[in-house]
Amino acid sequence: MNDNQPNITPEEMAKSNEIVNNLGKYYSERIVGQKNLQLSLLVALIANGHILLESVPGLAKTTAAKVLTEAVNGKFARIQCTPDLLPSDIIGTQIFNYATNNFETKIGPINANFVLLDEINRSSAKTQSATLEAMQERQITIDNTIYKLPEIFIVIATQNPIEQEGTYLLAEAQLDRFLIKEKVNYPTVQEEVEILNRLENKVFDNPKAILQLTDIKYLQQLAEKVYIDESIKKYIAEIILATRYPHNYIDKKLAEYISLGSSTRGAIAFMQCSKALALIKGRTHVIPDDIKELRYCILRHRISLNFAATADNVSVENIIDAIFGVVRTP
Repeated sequence: MNDNQPNITPEEMAKSNEIVNNLGKYYSERIVGQKNLQLSLLVALIANGHILLESVPGLAKTTAAKVLTEAVNGKFARIQCTPDLLPSDIIGTQIFNYATNNFETKIGPINANFVLLDEINRSSAKTQSATLEAMQERQITIDNTIYKLPEIFIVIATQNPIEQEGTYLLAEAQLDRFLIKEKVNYPTVQEEVEILNRLENKVFDNPKAILQLTDIKYLQQLAEKVYIDESIKKYIAEIILATRYPHNYIDKKLAEYISLGSSTRGAIAFMQCSKALALIKGRTHVIPDDIKELRYCILRHRISLNFAATADNVSVENIIDAIFGVVRTP
């Protein structure tokens, strides 16, 4: 580290640890297991970025999003995506008021702190693209008028595995706007029993706010002061480069499976998320292990594989592991 690194005081770190611990405790009370999901949601929350969750229906994705909102006393909006959903159903539209003889703007449910787009890949490409401006610019445009969205604005989108009937592929530009993509797996037998016990004991009833949005803003501002060394930035850049020119790094056969590597947003996501992860773990600086821990959720939706990979049962996680195995750790 150098003398120019931002200074986080012990008092600031103590307050940060208290907020993170309270969030983690509340999540664990409401959601059984799913530790990867918990960490990804916390990282996205602190980095103020959007998160894509993939799994079959019924694995607490929606519940996790609501728990996060309840905990910080935020405004929550849930949009169920269907093939007939229109862009105006998300961002809003103008409605003619016969009483005043004028058009009035009605802003859609996108105007919230936490917006759950449930089963996003069941909506059409036109509707999916309606969220792009909101996700990137944190604003919406209705009849040439720009409306700013809340300062803390996070889209939590869920999608079913693409091979399921009645789903549409998300465009690469849409995928790239998500800071993180997390896969949610089935609970274990013990976790399933615990879910049943908690339901029976009404543990999930009576949601309560344990924090405020100002606490989350505090974490976001503090994360910006987390130090990341130049050598780790170069490590990130080298990883991103390896996704673009895999033939120069990994086994030629594996490299043939990659049709498109990561954009610069992947490098930015690594930097933002590693700072958030360091803060969650109670550190004032990023270490290489933070980058390694985040590798799947940052890159799995930014590396596109071809049909040969599917035919040969090669997953994007296999490719990511191969890249991290050859790029030198600082």
